[in-house]
Amino acid sequence: MATLATSAPVREGGFRRLWRVLRQLFHEVIGAVFAVLALAWANAALRSWVHAVPRWLVATAVFVAAAMLFFSWTSFRRARRLG
Repeated sequence: MATLATSAPVREGGFRRLWRVLRQLFHEVIGAVFAVLALAWANAALRSWVHAVPRWLVATAVFVAAAMLFFSWTSFRRARRLG
């Protein structure tokens, strides 16, 4: 009878597990920082819109807020893949 390889979880050593947890925590913290920056830039865009600032300044703030939101999303996705 042929023996099948079981897909038992591989036990990680202490340092390897610690490194994985630290990388996941790093990506989550960076994602949170980018999310806060995105909110700050969105707030700046809204204030600029209300105070009749030139549209290119409002568009720049919206673009930077969208970029920060994208970076936040990708960082959280990477942290989730590590976990």
